[in-house]
Amino acid sequence: MKKLLSIGLILALVLSSCNSYNQVLKSTDYDYKYEAAKAFYTSGHYTRAYQILEELVMVMKGSDRGEESLFMLGMCYYNQHDYETASMYLDRYTKTYSKGEYTELARFYSGKASYMESPDPRLDQSPTYTALNQLQEFLDFYPYSDKREDVNDMIYELQNRLVQKEYASAKLYYDLGSYIGNCTNGGSNYEACIITAENALKSYPYTRMREDLYMLILRSRYQLAQRSVEEKSNERFRQTIDEYYGFKNEFPDSKYIKEADQIFRHSNAKVKPEEN
Repeated sequence: MKKLLSIGLILALVLSSCNSYNQVLKSTDYDYKYEAAKAFYTSGHYTRAYQILEELVMVMKGSDRGEESLFMLGMCYYNQHDYETASMYLDRYTKTYSKGEYTELARFYSGKASYMESPDPRLDQSPTYTALNQLQEFLDFYPYSDKREDVNDMIYELQNRLVQKEYASAKLYYDLGSYIGNCTNGGSNYEACIITAENALKSYPYTRMREDLYMLILRSRYQLAQRSVEEKSNERFRQTIDEYYGFKNEFPDSKYIKEADQIFRHSNAKVKPEEN
């Protein structure tokens, strides 16, 4: 109770005027500065708090107050939506105080800060991989944490961003179709589409885009069969039919079912009976 009163009195004092706050900054009484910084942090005055904390984390390094100051500093930036800086300080905390009082929270918010920095799927996804690694590390360290559900939700969302990027790449190959200008090493755009989509499904089997990826594969197999030379077309139409059965079995009520059925009928009509 006395500690809360002390923080309240310090906050009332330093908020009373800019001069009072400047006096805190100039003070050489680091215990007083610590209490002031904590008062600012507790009351949500994060800009004033981090200006003091940046000095305290150096002066008080290795002490309990230094540990708490570093955690509060990271959270100040997090609460101001400067997620890159927040992640940097919180990551420093986990490395400096691997068994500290706030290590679990620091790992969680460092990962969440990186999650918030994850860009649009059309952009470079390096930050997304960083966030995934941090969040997975959190689960490795704290498999029974009460935050594991939130972490799993973030991981699932990040994985879907990566899948969206893979889907866009596969779709681009499909849209390029029979254009051979980019096929410098042989093969075709439809084959590249199939490989890209299949790799995405192997890496992220529970993605919400599973149906879309499978349909893209089915379309590509059909287009590849249609454009094949005679000695390859029969086998490729059979592969298309096999793909159709797999698709219909998994997605019997798919939004693409009419298109899939049409591909099946056309492919079935093209298949030659096997010779005895």
